Amino acid sequence: MGALQERFGSCRRTTKETTIALSIVLDGGGESSITTGIPFFDHTLEQIAKHGGLVLEVAATGDLEVDTHHVVEDVGICFGTALHEALGDRSGVRRFSDVAVPMDETLISVALDLSGRPYLYYDVSPPSPYPLGSPGYDPQLTEEFFRALVISSGITLHISMVRGRNTHHIVEAVSKAFGRALREAKEVIGEDIPSTKGSLS
Repeated sequence: MGALQERFGSCRRTTKETTIALSIVLDGGGESSITTGIPFFDHTLEQIAKHGGLVLEVAATGDLEVDTHHVVEDVGICFGTALHEALGDRSGVRRFSDVAVPMDETLISVALDLSGRPYLYYDVSPPSPYPLGSPGYDPQLTEEFFRALVISSGITLHISMVRGRNTHHIVEAVSKAFGRALREAKEVIGEDIPSTKGSLS
């Protein structure tokens, strides 16, 4: 991979429930421009971009009068699709990462493999079921976002809550930890595909 080759991916998705336009540059400075109509969700995506060293642009609209679920899940689909495109054949990447991120009383562990095989293990149980922000972001939607992202990107992702009491801290720490893990795993450290079978797909 040439040193100056930009790793870029994008996704446009339109259904009867949502309209999503998303783009990602893997080797950026953490900049983001995000509008989903769900302020707390915007905040979590900004955290992923910042700690992931990405350039992330998201413009999403949807049936928020029904629920925030459709927008969150469809942004996850588009994020994963764009990530898959940006990674290409994954030549030279570090591939694996394992991080633990604290936020006050909360500690979140994330392990990530750019394996080409979609799998999500999610063991996070926020103590409060109440939505965050307005319109409300249901903490349970964090799992749905990452499940959609994993399936469309072809990565293996394990997210575990070691401890935590504050729901806001827990969800935000998950976003930061995923960003940091992605930052490490996508780093280009060589030229070969990091697999004995010669393919990550």
